[in-house]
Amino acid sequence: MTVNGHHVIDRWKVRSDCGILPTDGVDFSPDGARLVRSMSRICQLDAHVVNKIAAGEVIERPASVVKELLENSLDALATRIEVDVVQGGTELIRIVDDGEGIHPDDLELAVTSHATSKIHTADDLFRVQTLGFRGEALASVASVSQFRIRSRQREADSGYQLEVGLGRVGNVEPCGCPPGTQVEIRQLFANTPVRRKFLKTVGTEFGHVSEQFTRIALSHPRLHAVIKHNDKPVYELPATGQIIDRLSLFYGAELAEKLIWVESQTDSARLWGYVGHPSQSKANRKGQYLFLNGRWIQDRSLQHALGEAYRGLMMVGRQPIAYLFLEIDSNEVDVNVHPTKAEVRFQDGQQLYRLMLSALRSKFLSMDLDSALQVGAAKGAQESPELVSSERQQELRLDVANWAKTQLAQHRPVEYREAAVPDGGGYVELPHSQPSPLREDGHVAAEAWQPSPSAATADSGHPGSEESFPRADDEALVPLDDLPPTGSKREQPDRYAPQHRMMQIHDSYLVVETAEGMTVIDQHALHERVVYEQLRQRVLSGAVESQKLLVPQTIELSSGDAEILLEHQELLAQIGFSIESFGQGTVLLTGFPPMLGRTDLVLVIRDIADQLAGTGQKPTRRDILDKLLHMMSCKAAVKAGQRLTPEEMDSLLQQRHLIDDAHHCPHGRPTALNLSRDELDRQFGRLGAPGG
Repeated sequence: MTVNGHHVIDRWKVRSDCGILPTDGVDFSPDGARLVRSMSRICQLDAHVVNKIAAGEVIERPASVVKELLENSLDALATRIEVDVVQGGTELIRIVDDGEGIHPDDLELAVTSHATSKIHTADDLFRVQTLGFRGEALASVASVSQFRIRSRQREADSGYQLEVGLGRVGNVEPCGCPPGTQVEIRQLFANTPVRRKFLKTVGTEFGHVSEQFTRIALSHPRLHAVIKHNDKPVYELPATGQIIDRLSLFYGAELAEKLIWVESQTDSARLWGYVGHPSQSKANRKGQYLFLNGRWIQDRSLQHALGEAYRGLMMVGRQPIAYLFLEIDSNEVDVNVHPTKAEVRFQDGQQLYRLMLSALRSKFLSMDLDSALQVGAAKGAQESPELVSSERQQELRLDVANWAKTQLAQHRPVEYREAAVPDGGGYVELPHSQPSPLREDGHVAAEAWQPSPSAATADSGHPGSEESFPRADDEALVPLDDLPPTGSKREQPDRYAPQHRMMQIHDSYLVVETAEGMTVIDQHALHERVVYEQLRQRVLSGAVESQKLLVPQTIELSSGDAEILLEHQELLAQIGFSIESFGQGTVLLTGFPPMLGRTDLVLVIRDIADQLAGTGQKPTRRDILDKLLHMMSCKAAVKAGQRLTPEEMDSLLQQRHLIDDAHHCPHGRPTALNLSRDELDRQFGRLGAPGG
């Protein structure tokens, strides 16, 4: 039946337990567009359907399974947990712990919906002291996978196992196993192909698994934790009493050394942990970790307090880094407000907001937050031993030097010439066939013009700077000429000729005299468009230069971010970056686009990793490429607050007529505002005034 273009079932409807039954009436509003009265009798869904619905709420991806199982192991008082995943967790997830184990009589109950040992009455929900408590996880996972659980209590002579095949529960049988519990999940979402179809690539899924592992490892440093991917060790973390040891391993010694310890306490709450120096930031909130009584949570109010604490200390559009632990009485928080327990509700959220804001602000006011001047080797050059401040960095530097010698001696013969770096202190390698962007006087040539950023301050944020990727189904590499068009190239000469008088104001705007009046130009927005168009044309023509580093730059990342970068090696090569694996969350940067040679390449790579790991649906290669071009042009462009020489202003204006849509930056902001001579005269009352 069709009413006003809407297809409806008139007399029959589907019941999950009874098949197709007749309805007892369907009514519509006068325009036929809305169902007014419900259909028919209510019936209770069977347990299998209930578990599959719960799986849809709780189990979003393999990482969701890992999270639930890790929390169960911790609640069982495990001191060692091993995680083993294959193909990002889509083919196998195995988690083994040395916890208390499960009594054989309880194994079948363990995979039954809403069966738990952690709460008994409704009042228990308001004093939850365990990570898990809902009793849904195992039943949900077992309904959408090939599931097996083995467990042995310490005092027992043998263990017992139970297998569940896509929701069909088998028999409890004796087996041999060490004390503790082993849960094995194969073929996740095998009976829900739609959900399996929406999983991302192996690298992306493992990145999410690694993130869940990281959260548990940070919140429980006394836990011995191991994770493997495709039978290769990723992390083996011995128990430690110092959270900074874990932070250094996960995020690198460079970041860990710049973290700031904070601690504050009230009568009912304690806040402690580390926050990043204002010079350390990220393009999104991925670097913000907040733990409540050992549980990772998200809370908008506390995230806002964190941002307010850094107001005025960090460039607009950047996000602070924080690893903070909040301890409050379990009676003062409700953790039962979200299926995945990621959000909570505080009894007195304002008090916690003030605690965080005052703790951070007080700490910052007591410190000298001036950034240290980095003097020494240029980007990619070998640092002197005096500047290396950790054993890990020394090892990496030595290994990279040996790696570089091996590459030069074996399969990669290349002719080199030395080119002075503007900042001094090191050399980079350039193939003879590639023209250097540097003039003999050490400055950047006009065709690769980029003023020194030494006096730069943060450019104000622009729309789209933190947008997540638009997502679509994955696809093969599309032709680069399919990149979104940006406008039509103008054939007429630009009206802002250099012979017109101009000046720079506030080290951010160029005021230019024109035949029609005057124009105020945003120097960053215009240069960003210039760089974007130049880079885009080079990508379209396959002529993007890649300047090799004589000594590769080591970049320490999380294992998930490193996996994402290596997964997109081919795509990064198209924009001039050469990335190679160096093991344990470390990658080697061996080449970069010359126009980015005077930016912080480590920060650029980390921002690229953040972009590639963006949330939402899966991006196409075209979407990723265009997004990276936007980011690179923003990084390479002159910043607001950067003083330009007259020659640099001339160079920028001369390039205006060579690009598409010079009226807007790549993010859509205007590059210039025009004010006509008539409007100036009108504003000053000169039109028709005596004496003109």
